[in-house]
Amino acid sequence: MTSQLLEPIACPPSPLNHVPNIPHNLTALSFQKLKQAHQPVNISQQKNQSNFSLLDNKPLNTSKYASVLDSCKCPKLGKQVHAHTIKTGFDADGFVDTKLLQMYARCGLLKDADFLFETMPMRNLHSWKAILSVYLDRGLFEEAFLLFQVLQFDGVELDFFVFPLVFKVCSGLGSVELGRQLHGLVIKFRFCLNIYVSNALIDMYGKCGSLDNAKKVLVKMPERDSVTWNSVITACAANGMVYEALEFLEKMMSLDYSMPNVVSWSAVIGGFAQNGYDEEAIEMLFRMQVEGLVPNAQTLAGVLPACARLQRLDLGKQLHGYITRHDFISNPVVVNALVDVYRRCGDMGSAAKIFLKFSVKNVLSCNTMIVGYCESGPVSKAKELFDCMDVLGIERDLISWNSIISGYVRNFMFDEAFSMFQNMLMEEGIEPDSFTLGSVLTACADTISLGQGKEIHAQAIVKGLQSDTFVGGALVEMYSKCQDLTAAQMAFDEVMEKDVPTWNALISGYARSNQIERIQYLLEKMKRDGYHPNIYTWNSILAGLVENRQLDLTMQLFSEMQISKLRPDIYTVGIILPACSRLATLERGKQAHAHSIKCGYDTDVHIGAALVDMYAKCGSLKYAQLAYDRISNPNLVSHNAMLTAYAMHGHGEEGISLFQTMLALGFIPDHVTFLSVLSSCVHVGSVETGCKFFDLMGYYNVKPTLKHYTSMVDLLSRSGQLHEAYELIKKMPVECDSVLWGALLGGCVTHGNIELGKIAAERLIELEPNNSGNYVLLANLHAYARRWTDLARVRGMMKDRGMHKSPGCSWIEDKNEIHSFLACDRSHKRAEEIYATLDYLARHMKTGIVHG
Repeated sequence: MTSQLLEPIACPPSPLNHVPNIPHNLTALSFQKLKQAHQPVNISQQKNQSNFSLLDNKPLNTSKYASVLDSCKCPKLGKQVHAHTIKTGFDADGFVDTKLLQMYARCGLLKDADFLFETMPMRNLHSWKAILSVYLDRGLFEEAFLLFQVLQFDGVELDFFVFPLVFKVCSGLGSVELGRQLHGLVIKFRFCLNIYVSNALIDMYGKCGSLDNAKKVLVKMPERDSVTWNSVITACAANGMVYEALEFLEKMMSLDYSMPNVVSWSAVIGGFAQNGYDEEAIEMLFRMQVEGLVPNAQTLAGVLPACARLQRLDLGKQLHGYITRHDFISNPVVVNALVDVYRRCGDMGSAAKIFLKFSVKNVLSCNTMIVGYCESGPVSKAKELFDCMDVLGIERDLISWNSIISGYVRNFMFDEAFSMFQNMLMEEGIEPDSFTLGSVLTACADTISLGQGKEIHAQAIVKGLQSDTFVGGALVEMYSKCQDLTAAQMAFDEVMEKDVPTWNALISGYARSNQIERIQYLLEKMKRDGYHPNIYTWNSILAGLVENRQLDLTMQLFSEMQISKLRPDIYTVGIILPACSRLATLERGKQAHAHSIKCGYDTDVHIGAALVDMYAKCGSLKYAQLAYDRISNPNLVSHNAMLTAYAMHGHGEEGISLFQTMLALGFIPDHVTFLSVLSSCVHVGSVETGCKFFDLMGYYNVKPTLKHYTSMVDLLSRSGQLHEAYELIKKMPVECDSVLWGALLGGCVTHGNIELGKIAAERLIELEPNNSGNYVLLANLHAYARRWTDLARVRGMMKDRGMHKSPGCSWIEDKNEIHSFLACDRSHKRAEEIYATLDYLARHMKTGIVHG
């Protein structure tokens, strides 16, 4: 198409008869706006807006029609004027016809403009310019270029003012090659020195990504104006050369004849924001104000996204006030950007108010709100708005569907996400993209839905998206979490452009499968391929090690991280603390705590709860209490952690007090809360309080589990209410285990209830026939009752079955190493030294002389 520009071989057919009809709304303009628009030209409007008349008695001429048509923005009135020109014979006037074309262009009536242009008896360059503008305004760039080709055969002499329009075709198509050919035509017609044409050339080259050509045009210009500099600044900003754009702005400031205006500053501000220099964009806004310039809609549309990404709610509110005071609240681009500021800052209340009152309800504004509701909640409002789009006549696009699906996944509403995905495919027929498939695959991974994940994988293969970085990474993660490492490796190998998250997904899969040697190989290969493991890489490895109880190796890697350039983050600490809890390593736990304090993580509710749990399990209630007091905004989990710590250490009164405080603060207790507070009641021995709390579970819709029943049986048994405990056992809706029968048997031993003790012991032995502890409890029960014959029988049974009492176990932590000991055990590597020391201490203890 472009090759025919300079040397046309044959006249191409007119595109006018082949342009598709574009529907238009004839009633979109309000009556009030019509009245204001036409007041200056003395058009008398009827109530139904269907007629007009000329109020003066002067004869009609082209100037009067031009005046009316220039101010006309209503399609109905415009057509009436057109009919009037036919009636009066002015329809054959080229000047009037051109004004009619411009009116139809302004009203968006492409079909009418086409028909008028086709039937015009005389076309001049202004007529061609008008019809070209119609096509350009509607984004029909290829059709506009075909019109320009027809223009070259129409015998109309070209003038300079048509070329800025044609250059817009190149910008719209993004075709720098076509732009170069048109540039050659400009040189041929000797228009290259015209300032308007040169400015349009700079703008075209900038938008087509050819900044060097734009600069060459600038250098050759004999004169320049503010539009010239603004075009260069915009070209630099559009091509990511933001600091070069700033240099041109400062160069303008050094010129007396062309000072930067609002357009100049807005281009630089928008360029900084669009290229990720958000702080710099805001700084430029302040500099602009210092220069005495007032931001306009373009300035605000450029800086508001930067404010949103930085989550500068304070600045967003200031800009909101400025927008309201300067009446920019009617600008849809500015309003939508303002809504996005509140959305990203989590203030969905303000975002919703602006959206409902001021925003133009279109797919862009609705999508912004859907994303906000999905991120900040409630998701139900996102779904409500999503459904209302159809009622409002707004066609949902792929972004709408992707937003709601990913929102459900982000909020762990996986069934709803799967359902929406199916609706998207079946009802709407919209084709999913890589983002859609990636979101659904994440849901498959989190729900361990291997079968459904394979179906999505098949769809990705059909669409050729399995090698996409985002989809491929999601496939690797899905197969890894479903423990199909063979498929995960195959999915990984198919990814064309691997990134660090893709590597992390694969390494995480091997870490979960406890394949330590494979992890080391992958880390080395990852480095060879030019990718550097980041903190997320190591976090995934640490999480896998903890999951597989490789606790010593976990702590070793954590120590290495602390002395490396890669600093542990909040997720690392959250992984390490449970490892410290399981190892009961207080010193290592303190190291992790010290790191969390240094980084400011200790006040985080999740880290705080983990610290409380770690200190409690390591035997330090004091430090657990200190960690709990440091939590800035405690939630139910952190309260439960402290409640469990009190129960674990036998501080029943403190536990009951904390539980009552939680209820007073409005927290809704869960099954963990009740289990901990019932354990506190056991330690205190408060049967009445325990029964009250147990009955309270029904009020909060918490169904008692076996552990809750066990706590109640233990509480009743310890207090001597053995028959009540046995009655509760018989009424339980769940099967009893050895722990529960052991609690009853312990109470029977303490209070000497032989009959119930025998029942409990028999059930225990049935459940655990090889547990020597059960026989020991039964033997103690017979000894308490002085039933020596039965005692001898139990001991005989133990001897015949080769049973021994389980040896006691203890451990000590020394220099980051755990030393564990069993009674009569000599497996420790320093056993000889240990027992020699014990013998030495025993001898001196017997003689009453102990040396330190």
